[in-house]
Amino acid sequence: MSEYWYNVRTGEVEQGSQSSWSNLLGPYSTYAEAAQAMDRVKANNDRWEDEESEDS
Repeated sequence: MSEYWYNVRTGEVEQGSQSSWSNLLGPYSTYAEAAQAMDRVKANNDRWEDEESEDS
């Protein structure tokens, strides 16, 4: 089974970990999931910021 990684430095999806771990998000099961990695990161950050502002 292949794993896919999103490279935050290049903005590219890699099949298998081809780059330094410090540049990768994943692993993801599909290319599509890896391609949406930054959207998921942004959504999580927005949700956490909303939760923090509610706690203040």
